[in-house]
Amino acid sequence: MVALKRILLDVLKPHNPNNLELAKAIAAIGADYRVCLAVDEMDEKTETIRIQIEAETVDFEAVQKAITAMGGALHSIDEVEVQGGFESE
Repeated sequence: MVALKRILLDVLKPHNPNNLELAKAIAAIGADYRVCLAVDEMDEKTETIRIQIEAETVDFEAVQKAITAMGGALHSIDEVEVQGGFESE
């Protein structure tokens, strides 16, 4: 099994909801999620942000759904860290 440990996303989102609300929504997906969000660019209606998520296992699909539900659009996956494991037979 391979676990996604860390991911860095480039996201475009409207100003509302604010970044704290978005970070909290992502953090609520997993009990051990650590979310770091930084604004790269801002214009009249939107923000380009970087979101880094770390956990024992990050559920990428759930993160993507949370971003979309809050009006964001995933531009790119800029970094990933995965860890392979051994499955018992």
